[in-house]
Amino acid sequence: MTKNDVVPVIEPFNPLDKRNLGESVAEAALSSPVHLLPPEPFVGAGVYILYYTGDNKMYQELSKKNQGGEYRQPIYVGKAVPAGARKGGFGLGADPGTVLYKRLCEHADSISSAENLELDDFRCRYLVVDDIWIPLAESLLIEKFAPVWNRVLDGFGNHDPGKGRYEGKMPFWDSVHPGRAWAMKMKPPAQTREELVRRVEAYLRHVDELETGEEG
Repeated sequence: MTKNDVVPVIEPFNPLDKRNLGESVAEAALSSPVHLLPPEPFVGAGVYILYYTGDNKMYQELSKKNQGGEYRQPIYVGKAVPAGARKGGFGLGADPGTVLYKRLCEHADSISSAENLELDDFRCRYLVVDDIWIPLAESLLIEKFAPVWNRVLDGFGNHDPGKGRYEGKMPFWDSVHPGRAWAMKMKPPAQTREELVRRVEAYLRHVDELETGEEG
């Protein structure tokens, strides 16, 4: 080595870096047990992961990765935070009650309402987490898996907007999976159901190609 050689600088691993901490939470969520949707009641706030295992043609590329007890590709990732956090604070120290369990129950109701989905085809993982790590863990899980209901078919996690707000556009999710009564009162989105289905299928093929290295 000469005096003009450039010596690479290697950043030391910092276990307390917020991303590393967030990744540890995300990995803990992925290592948690798989449950029916909804699971048995429990107390706490945190993050959750939903998996699809059914035979809907639109999701066949995704479903085949979740067979035989292997749950490798989520269809949706979300979080449930204490009430204080939703109002703009951190919610630190707030009693979360059963907020995470209730959120999973809401999702189960949405799926049950859909005309072309079966609740028995869904499973979930969840992890009760200290308040401050919940948003970071959710973001990292979405970044890692790019779930189709997070990235393409928006609106699964939406709530009833309430009377007087039904003039807005129906969420994409409800256009493809009709059934929620409040969403049926809204205007159709600009894209047709057929266009949205094609977008979903193309997206899942793209994700599959990236994972297998087959993309041209």
